[in-house]
Amino acid sequence: MWNEEYEKLSSYEKGEFRRLSNYLLSHTYLVRYEYQSSQQMTMPSSDYTMVSRLFSVMQEYFSVSGWKLEKEDNYGVMSLINIYDHNRLRVDRFTTLFLYTCRLIYEEHREESGQFHTVRTDTQTVVEKMRMLGLLEKGKTSQKERLDAQRTLAHYNVLQKMDSTWSNEGNQLLILPSILSMVSNQGINDMMIELEEMKNNEAQNDDEMEESL
Repeated sequence: MWNEEYEKLSSYEKGEFRRLSNYLLSHTYLVRYEYQSSQQMTMPSSDYTMVSRLFSVMQEYFSVSGWKLEKEDNYGVMSLINIYDHNRLRVDRFTTLFLYTCRLIYEEHREESGQFHTVRTDTQTVVEKMRMLGLLEKGKTSQKERLDAQRTLAHYNVLQKMDSTWSNEGNQLLILPSILSMVSNQGINDMMIELEEMKNNEAQNDDEMEESL
């Protein structure tokens, strides 16, 4: 039982157990490597290392309350998922489309991601791709939309900014491998089909308007 294993932990390990359990409940994902802006380099995450040490007992602990803790060692991603499909995050339309666009960029550059499995991009690149795909209403987006989307995805360890602070103008970003868990290959395919249908519907509506004129 998990509580028996928990009692064998040191006082420090018990403290880390509590802290990291709450962290996972709040952030959902944890990645093996993180970018340190102060040192301008990617380094191993001490939190990921600690959860790896405590993984079996934490996994049993979460399973008791209906959560599934998973670890994908190839890409270095841990995720905490509710087995009852509760506690889902609801985000606005722009953040959802921003996420899907980042996933497309990640897929396009996955082979270049290196040992850290991260893809480097920036706000402008993501927004331009959204515009090219026809995802922006009237081809425009607000500063607030962009910043809110990036902060939300960074909170869940899907994106990470490379500068020490968020910029209103644009940010250098790392797309983290956790995005593979958040948006599957099937999710990408579904989105592309939906986009194609949207474009076809728009084209049909334009044709109908021209005929009525």
